[in-house]
Amino acid sequence: MPAFDLPPTELAHHRPDPDEPEDFDAFWHATLTGSPPGEPLVSARPVETGLRLTRTWDVTFRGFGGDPVRAWFSRPAGADGPAAPLPAVVEYAGYGRGRGLPHERLTWVAAGYAHLLMDNRGQGDQYGCGGDTPDPHADAPGGPGPAARGLLDPHDHHYRRLITDAVRAVAAVRALPGVDPARVAAVGNSQGGGLALAVAGLVPDLAAVLVSAPLLCGIRRALDLTDAGPYGEIAAYLSVHRGAERAAYRTLSYLEGVSFARRAHAPAHFGVGLRDTVCPPSGAYAAFNRYGELSGAVPRKEIHAYPFNGHEGGDAVHVRRQLGWLAGVRATD
Repeated sequence: MPAFDLPPTELAHHRPDPDEPEDFDAFWHATLTGSPPGEPLVSARPVETGLRLTRTWDVTFRGFGGDPVRAWFSRPAGADGPAAPLPAVVEYAGYGRGRGLPHERLTWVAAGYAHLLMDNRGQGDQYGCGGDTPDPHADAPGGPGPAARGLLDPHDHHYRRLITDAVRAVAAVRALPGVDPARVAAVGNSQGGGLALAVAGLVPDLAAVLVSAPLLCGIRRALDLTDAGPYGEIAAYLSVHRGAERAAYRTLSYLEGVSFARRAHAPAHFGVGLRDTVCPPSGAYAAFNRYGELSGAVPRKEIHAYPFNGHEGGDAVHVRRQLGWLAGVRATD
């Protein structure tokens, strides 16, 4: 697929007007403070993985509505104890994927970080090795895919619950032993990138955020550009439910990644493939160009574009850049 979005010279300055309701902040404040009280961490059970250089725990924490959310928590073997707490990376998985098996995501552990991989509630059946977290609230009109569940009301939408889970995952990793709570980074690709951006906008004291090919950025433009992936599920729903566009656009405005990016404080690292038809690159640039503009002082940020790549972006080359960049952020703390 050749480049189909704005040309690079326009992407570099792409700053569309924010598409956000007046009560955006109040909506998310009420969402995050409205769940039952309690410690975020429910349990952390050691599991045997067959890996000699990594230790792993099966974690359960309280997400939206107090619902139990599963995660894998891993750290380098031999790095235990409170004397030298580790910086942590909270990673969010892509659309349709669950947490899978604990040995699937080892990059950040091998780099010396504590690593929490959050399960996606109500997902895990499209690819990978499955998930373990149901979504007990997935009964509002919409669907069948998660992107369209509860599409007619922001209080009912799947991503209201998933974003809340993502915020609670940060609180959970900070409660685990041997983690430095002041050095927690949010990381994700595609849907995971959209979740990481939302966390950056809702958790003011993150150490860093690393996103690539972020979903939920420039949503209305993406719906005009592509029928691929999650945006295609939304378009398919609206093709049947004619006249529901106004309600759907209102709901999606509470989930817009550009709005979260505007409120972020942490240093940020972005990656984007310019031939990405799943998450069009104009959404990533809109988030990047407005990142941190409401935070008082715009944080350190950089973006890497891959002109001949699609949704895979820079792949392992980009991960190498992420490792070097996050190590540099740590060095300047």
